[in-house]
Amino acid sequence: MALTDESPKDTLPSGFAETAAQKPQVATAAALVVTVAAAWIYLISGPMPGSMSDMSGMGGMAGMQATATSLATWGPREALLLFAMWAVMMVAMMLPSAAPMILLFSRISATRSARSERNTPVIFFATGYLVVWFAFSAIAALIQFNLHSLAVLSPDMRTASPIASAAILIAAGVYQWLPVKQSCLRHCRSPLGFLTTSWKEGPRGAVTMGITHGAFCVGCCWMLMALLFVAGVMNIVWVAALSAVVLLEKIVPAGPVIARVAGILLIAAGVSLLI
Repeated sequence: MALTDESPKDTLPSGFAETAAQKPQVATAAALVVTVAAAWIYLISGPMPGSMSDMSGMGGMAGMQATATSLATWGPREALLLFAMWAVMMVAMMLPSAAPMILLFSRISATRSARSERNTPVIFFATGYLVVWFAFSAIAALIQFNLHSLAVLSPDMRTASPIASAAILIAAGVYQWLPVKQSCLRHCRSPLGFLTTSWKEGPRGAVTMGITHGAFCVGCCWMLMALLFVAGVMNIVWVAALSAVVLLEKIVPAGPVIARVAGILLIAAGVSLLI
């Protein structure tokens, strides 16, 4: 249910409540920084391509490439590695843009606790959010396997057909202009509005809110994630560039304009590739 007399705008910190809310916020921010940093370190770790004779214990983009070259004998171990790679990528790419929502939830929850009201740890909200992206990661890993089996992807996990690459670029560019994209983006850019209208009490409520926010986030960014198949799933520069676009869309005042400009550039790139 929505917050009424205990809505975030009425319970924002002041005085003692503000002081009490600061420490949990600092801890939450530190946890986010450590988690995102660990994800990026994992992505860039491991030996360079060309020294992949042993996949055991291999992480990072090198581990994904080794997995890609062995999909003909894909087993549970390889499937788990592929899913883990996508899951870590989603943490690295999406968690920074979700930070304002997570920090605001932490602030509100800590303030309510300081005022002897019901407090829900922020981990429940973050878990709900990540569950959605982990589900997306499982679907992406399955798509990657099937595309590789059909010889649509090259060993470095990019589309082998220029026509397919152009189609993805154009589709992603058009999606940036669609009302569903803009609606989801508006949600992601309004943490206070979402928490004010969709607040649910308790751990289950926090997980539900996290899942809802994650669903809007997927709706906003899923076509951008599909671009990983154009430049290569293992292209760390491309991953970083897409992460920057997602972050700018969601946190800077000109975010909606950036989204539309990115759409134009993607369409132009797709048309150029076709020509």
